[in-house]
Amino acid sequence: MSMVRSGHVFDPLSLDFWASADPLGVVRPLAEQCPVLTNVRVDWKETPAAHVLRADLPGVGKDAAKVEVEDGGVLVISGERAREEPGEGEAWRLVERSSGRFQRRFRLPRGARLDQVRAAMEDGVLTVTVPKEEAKKPQVKTVEISG
Repeated sequence: MSMVRSGHVFDPLSLDFWASADPLGVVRPLAEQCPVLTNVRVDWKETPAAHVLRADLPGVGKDAAKVEVEDGGVLVISGERAREEPGEGEAWRLVERSSGRFQRRFRLPRGARLDQVRAAMEDGVLTVTVPKEEAKKPQVKTVEISG
């Protein structure tokens, strides 16, 4: 079975398909200007001590990624994946990997320690750890009964 794209006009994965669906060339330039929101896959795990978010960012260096905490407890993961330009005498035959800006936003729950957020990048995976406040044990005060 061949993995080569057919290039047929009815193949939705072919660039020819999108060129025929957009004869004025409006869709592709417009898409290139918009942040790539859906191509950043994130797993969010809650442990007893923290919220741990892991984002797949292949091809994005730690200098090109940014983690911010906005007012209201919103965690923002953003950055940019550089677009590789073909060299002299080269031309793209197929482009499937996304490039450009990306951004994901997450509203953190109450009890998240926003002043202690940590982030680390390893093997194209960004790990953001947001510690949780320690659960307060209810204070019980014994009231003496008079009479």
